[in-house]
Amino acid sequence: MASLKVFVSSTCYDLNIVRAQLRSFLINLGHEPVMSDYNDVLFDPRSHTHESCIQEIKNADVVILIIGSRFGGMATPKVITSLDLENLKNLSKGNKLIDTPDKMSITQLEILNAVESNIPIFTFIDSRVSYDHLFYEKNKNKGFLENLDFPSIEKKESAIYIFEFINFLRLRSKNNSITEFSKSGDIEDFLKKQWSSLLQRLLSEQKNKIVEEKRLDFLSKQIEDIKTAILTTIPSDELKETAKGAIKYRAIIDFLLSFKNIPTTEEIILSRLNWEELLLKFGIVRTVLTRDIKRKYTKRMVIAFIRADERFYLSRYDNEIIENYIKIGWMEFTQLPDQRKKAIYNAIKDNFIERDFIRDLEFIDRKFEDYEMDTKQEEKTE
Repeated sequence: MASLKVFVSSTCYDLNIVRAQLRSFLINLGHEPVMSDYNDVLFDPRSHTHESCIQEIKNADVVILIIGSRFGGMATPKVITSLDLENLKNLSKGNKLIDTPDKMSITQLEILNAVESNIPIFTFIDSRVSYDHLFYEKNKNKGFLENLDFPSIEKKESAIYIFEFINFLRLRSKNNSITEFSKSGDIEDFLKKQWSSLLQRLLSEQKNKIVEEKRLDFLSKQIEDIKTAILTTIPSDELKETAKGAIKYRAIIDFLLSFKNIPTTEEIILSRLNWEELLLKFGIVRTVLTRDIKRKYTKRMVIAFIRADERFYLSRYDNEIIENYIKIGWMEFTQLPDQRKKAIYNAIKDNFIERDFIRDLEFIDRKFEDYEMDTKQEEKTE
């Protein structure tokens, strides 16, 4: 049975007692701590130790970050260049740290790699550092901080980089919780409560998922029974095949009918074009994954179908549905006999309703580049 791998990231010399107690705590819980000072990290002789730490953190299930008085060793340039700095900027409003990548420590690089890998991070900050950080935030634009010594920070010149690292973490759009501690017991108490609550939520969600799956399965069987009952009332085999096709391909034809102002829509849909040729006939030159900023309740990425003039259609479907349902369904539809395709198309078209509240494709009369800029700005303000 695999154990939970918990990477503990912090400077070592000032926090060695806290790290030792935390290690015992994790082992007693049955977890596997990963700590460089206990030789848990594989230091590949072919690379720098910083690269080994970065590689190891990507294999972790959870990261515990402890911020104390020391900045730590400066990260090597090779490790810094492995980061996607532009993407990291989009994940937090506190970007001053990202603007000075050559001033980052190896501890900071470990955490930024964990952020990129979407690994849960539990952040703990020494209460004395937290107090000085609050003073820094209130006075950082007054022009005198560079001359101050912060009692909690070992080296004056590293204070700004520690405080801005805290800002990056606390101003993230998610996973931005920071907890103060004055002794290792504070960390242990917090983790016990949090991990217990997470386990309880996981079990609850799993239970609800099973109930939902049973409900959907029951509804699917009811729908199948209704379809069977309807089909048995159709006298001719040809009409039955048309009815079956209308049921099977309705969502795909509805999707294609959502492309606007195409005079040859019927001719295109009744063709034997492949998917790429089909999109070109509808004037689509490329597709891009993006976020629908009108639907703030979801972070799901959807597909934008972009025309040559950079105006575009925004799909309500994500890439998985487009690739595994719409696209594959289209290729199956093209292989049907022409007469059957025509009958199916007419049956669906006659009942096609342009639903303003549920659109497969929404035409956006603006350039996609401008829309993307708004999307990024919206993400920053959330």
